[in-house]
Formats: sequence, structure tokens, C-alpha cells
Amino acid sequence: MTSKQRAFLKSIAMKEDAVFQIGKSSLTPEVTSAVSEALEKRELIKISVLKNCTEDIDMIAEALAGRTRSTVVQVIGRRIVLYKQAKDPEKRKIVLPK
Repeated sequence: MTSKQRAFLKSIAMKEDAVFQIGKSSLTPEVTSAVSEALEKRELIKISVLKNCTEDIDMIAEALAGRTRSTVVQVIGRRIVLYKQAKDPEKRKIVLPK
């Protein structure tokens, strides 16, 4: 992913609200599958990590990206932004600049 594409996705994510919250139970299989489903429908999601989660936020972001085969767009404070292009070309909502 180029820096231009990342900046484009960040600008879209700024306007969005967090779709998921990760709490003290951290990454459960249910959370991972729900994030994966949301990525397939939305392509770009924002996740909020609550203060009662003791794990490192960067490690959570990388683990989620690995499990869902997505890309970490940014980690800012306690927020994670993930992107995964939809498999079906007709369902793609975001067109990345080249």
C-alpha cells in the first residue's frame, strides 16, 4: 500500500465511528470473525480498544490484520483502522488512488 493510498483511507476513516470495541477479553474468535465479516461488507472499519484491555494496541492491530488478512491503515491512540478490499468487484465501495 502506498502512502497516497494510506492517506486516502485515513481521510475516509476520520469521518467514521468505531464499529467494534475490544475490552478486557481482548481478541476472542468471535471478535475476529465479526471483524472479518464487517471488513467484507464495509472494506474500511475503525475499532476502539477500551481502557480495561491490558494488551499492547499495536500487537492487537497486527494480530487482527493477520487473522482477517487485512491491512492496518493506522493506529492512533486507542483506535485501530483496518482495510480489506472486497473480493467481489461489484461490491467494492472504495476505489484506491494509484
